[in-house]
Amino acid sequence: MSLGKKSGRSDRIRIWRASVTKWQLKVLLTLTGLGIMAAVLYFTKTIVDELVANERRTVELYAGLLARSYQAANDEDLLFYVDLAYSSIHFPVILADKNDKPVYPYQQFMMNVDMDTMLSVQQQKVWLTSYIQEMEQEYTPFEITDPDGKVVQRMFYTNSAIVRRLRYMPFVEILIVAAFIIVGYVAFSTIRRNEESNIWVGMAKEAAHQLGTPLSSMLAWLEILRMERHDARRVEETSREMERDVDRLNVIANRFAKIGSQPKLENVAVGAVIEHVCSYFETRLPNLGRKVSIVRTLNATLHAHISVELFEWVIENLIKNAVEAIERKDGVIEISMRNRPRGDGLLVVVHDNGKGMTRQIASHIFQPGYTTKKRGWGLGLSLCRRIIEDYHGGKLTVRETQPGVGTTFWIELP
Repeated sequence: MSLGKKSGRSDRIRIWRASVTKWQLKVLLTLTGLGIMAAVLYFTKTIVDELVANERRTVELYAGLLARSYQAANDEDLLFYVDLAYSSIHFPVILADKNDKPVYPYQQFMMNVDMDTMLSVQQQKVWLTSYIQEMEQEYTPFEITDPDGKVVQRMFYTNSAIVRRLRYMPFVEILIVAAFIIVGYVAFSTIRRNEESNIWVGMAKEAAHQLGTPLSSMLAWLEILRMERHDARRVEETSREMERDVDRLNVIANRFAKIGSQPKLENVAVGAVIEHVCSYFETRLPNLGRKVSIVRTLNATLHAHISVELFEWVIENLIKNAVEAIERKDGVIEISMRNRPRGDGLLVVVHDNGKGMTRQIASHIFQPGYTTKKRGWGLGLSLCRRIIEDYHGGKLTVRETQPGVGTTFWIELP
């Protein structure tokens, strides 16, 4: 299989994995919402059922006491319990005759019934008759009998206002949860789209940022060629530098091609890689309008497993940030390397005497999209940290920084 086919296959696998992750997240969100709905329905139904059962037991007790009162009209204790049960009823109850007709005077044979007293007696009777029919459709009435067992009255009842409200609550809660799910889904999709858009725009900005140095340098070399085209030695030197810029453009293209894939690490002398980057920038800083010197204290014997192209990208970003942070005429960037204090790896230190940062700014500089510059998209240091930590298993930190003094970065490699 060719390298192009392998790359295309790995890209399709990454896209498939990303789509699966999004699909799984959407399913999880939906299942969570459905679970909340089910829990709300079950919990509310349980409460409603308990309240309904309590109300039925209360009205059943009251009906039983009324029936006993008809059979023992002179029992004062029984009448006391009837009054006690009456006061504990907080839901609509109507006492009708054996033919389900309301008993006059109506106010004395009903409880908790909200009837318009401004209606005429006939209108009240019609209204109560209709209400009794509704109650009968909802619950079977209790029959009150005399000592001979004949039905004297029938007691109709319905649920209290709180039970009726609770019965509608699940639907209101479902609408709220559904609205929450919809809003969450829309917000999540919007955030994802914005992130993807920002990443693409950021990558485009980073690409322009990376291409800026060699392109600006090549424009400067072209101007030198025009001015010194008769000096063969100078033309030869300029051509070599232009060739280096062309090679660098190719390196930048390869770097972006490696984003998202696991790079191949090689055991190389890190000092030589850093020197290559520094020498490239050293000859181009004057062309970029910067008077900055790069001081190196390198050790050619120290090796580490790195991806040369990606590690160079990190050093370049740190140098560029340092150059942009230096506003003084005697700007200095110091790069040194040594064994880690614990002796289990390599430490590269990049220090500049630029304007430095506050602690608050330093705590955010590795976040994607964060930048204090008027231009740029804040992806450079975020990419640097990902390259060092995710691809090399190392660590990139701001070791020291102080406004007006400078900044020190540490790159720790295993």
